[in-house]
Amino acid sequence: QVQLVESGGGLVQTGGSLRLSCAVSGRTFSSYVMGWFRQAPGKEREFVAAISWRGGTTRYADSVKGRFTISRENAKNTVYLQMNSLKPEDTDLYYCAADLSRTIIGTTQGEYDYWGQGTQVTVSS
Repeated sequence: QVQLVESGGGLVQTGGSLRLSCAVSGRTFSSYVMGWFRQAPGKEREFVAAISWRGGTTRYADSVKGRFTISRENAKNTVYLQMNSLKPEDTDLYYCAADLSRTIIGTTQGEYDYWGQGTQVTVSS
């Protein structure tokens, strides 16, 4: 069984920064592709960023490129999302996800096997 637990969300002003963390337990973390998604009430869950199992390849949604950075520490079974220059439109529930079956980074929900419970990010204007 794989468990993902997000932390680090909160309330921040426009232009501020937050760092989300996702702690993973269960099977060999270092072999997973890890991703971050976000979802607003009544909307589809959307891709934010993902990282390959060795950390050498990353992908970002156009809306966060240049502002967000995904990284991972396999020794700590943790993936991070550093979010800078936050905007009100970044307000969402952020989810961490793990893909156990692929080596290519995916950008859709269906490509990920396990999900965390989510952490709320609110950016005030």
